[in-house]
Amino acid sequence: QVQLVESGGGLVQAGASLRLSCTASGDTFSRYIMAWFRQAPGKEREFVAGFRWTPFYADSVKGRFSASRNNAQKTVWLQMNRLKPEDTARYYCAADNMDSATILDSRSDRDYDYWGQGTQVTVSS
Repeated sequence: QVQLVESGGGLVQAGASLRLSCTASGDTFSRYIMAWFRQAPGKEREFVAGFRWTPFYADSVKGRFSASRNNAQKTVWLQMNRLKPEDTARYYCAADNMDSATILDSRSDRDYDYWGQGTQVTVSS
């Protein structure tokens, strides 16, 4: 098992940047596929970015967001550039053990077993 803690959210203006962090504790971090999801009020949770050996992204953030990870630090980051008001949401870090994953590099929240508490990102216009 892993425990996940996100940080780095905040209130910014459109066009600004933010960097989210997710630090894990517990199990062997390198064996987990890590992902970022977000959920805006009244909307379903949606995939943003993931990282197993290389990053993968939702089309809506490709070219603006960049995911990275450091297994020694048990941390993943989400660098968010050129933020838009529609990026406003609570951002969640999630983990899926690749040794037991049914689908690798999944973009569905149903395939991730471990979740952080989330960090709020608000982008004003």
